[in-house]
Amino acid sequence: MSGVEPGTPCWADLATPNLADARRFYRQLFGWTDRVSRQPEAGGYTTFLLDGRAVAGAGPPAVSDQVSVWSTYVATDDADLAATRVEAAGGQVLVAPFDVFDQGRMGVFADPAGATFSVWQPMAMRGAEVLWVPGAMAWNELVTPDPEGAGRFYELVFGWHPMDEPTGSITYTGWRCGARIVAGMTSPPEGRPVEVNAYWSVFFAVADAAAADRAVELGGTVLVPPRDSPQGRRAILRDPQGALFAILALAA
Repeated sequence: MSGVEPGTPCWADLATPNLADARRFYRQLFGWTDRVSRQPEAGGYTTFLLDGRAVAGAGPPAVSDQVSVWSTYVATDDADLAATRVEAAGGQVLVAPFDVFDQGRMGVFADPAGATFSVWQPMAMRGAEVLWVPGAMAWNELVTPDPEGAGRFYELVFGWHPMDEPTGSITYTGWRCGARIVAGMTSPPEGRPVEVNAYWSVFFAVADAAAADRAVELGGTVLVPPRDSPQGRRAILRDPQGALFAILALAA
């Protein structure tokens, strides 16, 4: 099932300077196949497939000096209205909404603490065709030094409401959209400078968090070894080009 309902994360894609190696790495890590766009303007944009169903994408960086990064897309029924709300709430419009061929309309924004995210107004492409199974996107999480400011911002933009859940020494926050918890929020890891920008992290489900070892064998790096969380056992990784992502062995 796709989380294409407005206000839910519905897609993730990777901007990377080495598409060929990204295809190799993620195919071998998650068992994905890929479909490369035939549109010359798409720059080789690749849709990753799990059992023939779209789960994520990858393409070249928008600018030559852009770091390799995974982006979270939140579904909307009006990308232009989302841009207006972002500015009204104190965020930035980094890329004004535009049509992606006949697939959908998207925009790229930043919240007041610097976390970048995108919105997706579906047309022919609805978003991820499968979620919450090994090899598919399973969670999206905002890491921010300003949770109170984030709460105000995302409520104005998406109608989200933060729900705090104490977990040991920190408070973990779930973002509620209607009756559903659709994403999470947490503080930066210990030892990370507080002035570092906020960021959104994309989690992919795995059958076993030992997949972190496989990522290392394929040229990736483990930033945070597997550990338990409210959603399941998770690890934070970097791919060979430096893009941060996470894996999650879902709790029963």
